[in-house]
Amino acid sequence: MFDKLSFIEERYNRLCSEVSSPDIIADQQKFRSLCKEQADIAPIVEKFREYKAEKERVDEAKQMLEEKLDSDFRELVQSEYDEGREKLASLEKELRILLLPKDPNDEKNVIVEIRGGAGGDEAALFAADLLRMYSMYAESKRWKVEILNMNATGLGGIKEVSFEISGTGAYSRLKYESGVHRVQRIPTTESGGRIHTSTVTVAVLPTVEEVEVEINPNDLRIDVFRAGGPGGQCVNTTDSAVRITHIPTGLVVSCQDEKSQHKNKDKAMKILRSRLYDLMQEEQNTQIAQQRKSQVGTGDRSERIRTYNFPQGRVSDHRIGLTLHKLDAVLSGELDEIIDALITHYQAEKLSNNNSSSSV
Repeated sequence: MFDKLSFIEERYNRLCSEVSSPDIIADQQKFRSLCKEQADIAPIVEKFREYKAEKERVDEAKQMLEEKLDSDFRELVQSEYDEGREKLASLEKELRILLLPKDPNDEKNVIVEIRGGAGGDEAALFAADLLRMYSMYAESKRWKVEILNMNATGLGGIKEVSFEISGTGAYSRLKYESGVHRVQRIPTTESGGRIHTSTVTVAVLPTVEEVEVEINPNDLRIDVFRAGGPGGQCVNTTDSAVRITHIPTGLVVSCQDEKSQHKNKDKAMKILRSRLYDLMQEEQNTQIAQQRKSQVGTGDRSERIRTYNFPQGRVSDHRIGLTLHKLDAVLSGELDEIIDALITHYQAEKLSNNNSSSSV
């Protein structure tokens, strides 16, 4: 591991020199590429330098302990030595995590799709709650939210909604949200006071560029139709809504939020590219079963990942056995405690898998 860290540090030093070269600066494409590489490995180099400095202090303390010291001073040096060794162990673990293979999608923006599942109107109302939760979480991170398509109900609920969240590291944080979210509460329409259980499915897809997913125009069937639901004159009286069918896979995407047919088509294509990319990833993961086991954050959408229990005011994430009694805070966008716990869990799992592989 330390040979690899030394190599990364040497590479970082070379990059620092290269990005200040006038020739490199003149080639903007290469300059951006090198700057990105430099930024990617900078946290590893910083942590490695911290480790080396701490290792030097520990070695000095060890050397002093081998000399003749009075009891008080020896006790002080011993304490520094013990604390230093604990810190070294912690830094080494952090370095191992930093060296784990990164998800290539982590820095991408995301498209989140929320659909009401079992539970009818109550599921649609909870889908609206989740849209609000993710929007408030994005706001806390200063990310941008753009609704791509929404099919609302008359009671303030949402049958389905697709929206894009743009911001640094959006996918790295939100990829863990894919799956079935279950809600247990007394619906406003329930006169007998009985608790109902409803479900909502969430899909988190990385946004992809055209070059990443090649779509043959001949594989598309594009239909235009008149938008329904709330809207102004232009929305409801012109054929501005767009439905795109990808014939080889059967994927269908509709978009009707914009007054412009062209804008609706652009948004629908953005969603279609992300769905196709996600489909490609799922196929690759299925082909390599062991790789899929250790994959972080793909999120099986048939899996119940979380329960929101209103009578008890609790949220439980079933993947890691985490329960928080702060339902209102979570639904107001305070998701970091859950997401941080998920990241820690999956990192530990990947470290374990890496250690098992290296010991074989």
